[in-house]
Amino acid sequence: MQQVQLTDLEQRVYEAVVALETRGQVPFPEAIAQETGLTVEELAAPLRDLGVKNLLHREDSPLEGLDFGPRWCSRQPA
Repeated sequence: MQQVQLTDLEQRVYEAVVALETRGQVPFPEAIAQETGLTVEELAAPLRDLGVKNLLHREDSPLEGLDFGPRWCSRQPA
């Protein structure tokens, strides 16, 4: 199995998403930003790149009218 190479920033963002999920928190961009100490704007590129590398996936709100923004998850839904 080939190992995916991550930049330091991608690693930091990925670890933040996993930490939030482990604690049972929803990994919204604002929560990821707080966890990493970055701004939401600074997260755009690493989140996109981690999605391309198939390490994170974006989920939009499943409930119409209750959109809290996208969440970024490291685990596929069961």
